[in-house]
Amino acid sequence: MCLSVPGKIVKIQDSIGTVEIGTIKREVFLHLVPEVKAGEYVLIHAGCAIETIDEEEAEKTLKIIRELDYDEIC
Repeated sequence: MCLSVPGKIVKIQDSIGTVEIGTIKREVFLHLVPEVKAGEYVLIHAGCAIETIDEEEAEKTLKIIRELDYDEIC
């Protein structure tokens, strides 16, 4: 099973983007979404942005993730 997480692009340098997911910031590869711009949301999987996603859908997904109680899942 694969899981991708939405993140907001806050900075782009060459083909590397800095994404923000809640309070976490990480660098991801942007080779699969070369048209993406800072301020847009992307789905992230295995360190790569794999698809752009609209803000409404991203926020909906992030809300669900925040509601999950990780201790009960594992």
